[in-house]
Amino acid sequence: MKTLNDLVLLGDSRLYEVCEPIQKSELSLVKSWVADLDNVMKEIRSKYNFGRAIAAPQLGIMKRLIYMNIDKPVVFINPEFTEMSDEKFELWDDCMSFPNLLVKVKRHKKVTIKYLDENWASHEWAMENDLSELLQHEYDHLDGVLCTMRAINSKSFKWR
Repeated sequence: MKTLNDLVLLGDSRLYEVCEPIQKSELSLVKSWVADLDNVMKEIRSKYNFGRAIAAPQLGIMKRLIYMNIDKPVVFINPEFTEMSDEKFELWDDCMSFPNLLVKVKRHKKVTIKYLDENWASHEWAMENDLSELLQHEYDHLDGVLCTMRAINSKSFKWR
């Protein structure tokens, strides 16, 4: 079982890599990956009081997998945005891979995401505001993009 000590931190080259899609033949591995993601997210919540979702590369699992748990657990396998609104909004973003740093970014107000669940069933979900922002942040991890790279300007950083 992975723990907070396994979290990939800012500066680790893996955070800048593009992740590989999960193949159906790897579905049996997803359950243990999700268990690890869930465990580390719970530890982050306990230590830092934030954390609604985590992307697999944050634990060194270089696969297109996002785990979110707000009201209930949701597993996003090979997610893809099918729509993104032109309208954007600004916010202070945070990240488990650098938990004490906040970064001001712009995100799309609304997105629609298509994904597979842990049973390989296809879903589509239209979300807006904080959920839209959250999924954009986690999706960026799958493409090796950090919110530090999306900072509005050089003054868009502050300590928590």
